[in-house]
Amino acid sequence: MGPLAWLLQWPLRALVLLVVAALPLGVEVASFGTALWAAVLIGLLGTLLILPLKLLLGPVWLVTSLGGLLFPVSFLFNWLIATILFALASRLIDGFTLKRGFFSALLGAGVYSLIGTVAVRALLGPGA
Repeated sequence: MGPLAWLLQWPLRALVLLVVAALPLGVEVASFGTALWAAVLIGLLGTLLILPLKLLLGPVWLVTSLGGLLFPVSFLFNWLIATILFALASRLIDGFTLKRGFFSALLGAGVYSLIGTVAVRALLGPGA
């Protein structure tokens, strides 16, 4: 994915975050500017922390998913990592809050990932 696709993803993911905030999930975003910063931070945290989190959770994932053979377990671990990143971003960005704590992070991260993936692929193509 080139830099132009990433730059186009950034405001798109911010809009997705505003959509998530409009749903009754307990996620609050103060403004579009806050959503832009949150989208950048979620992406950066994902880039910087995905490897350490996978190394930390890897042994448990390996045993419970039978080495990746059980897709539902792999899906749940990826969702857990997304939830951790979502919650961490909410703690670091003023104006991005989770009213119900971990429960809001769990729901918000899942919906954000789902809608974000669909939106990016629909507007920027499958390679984005």
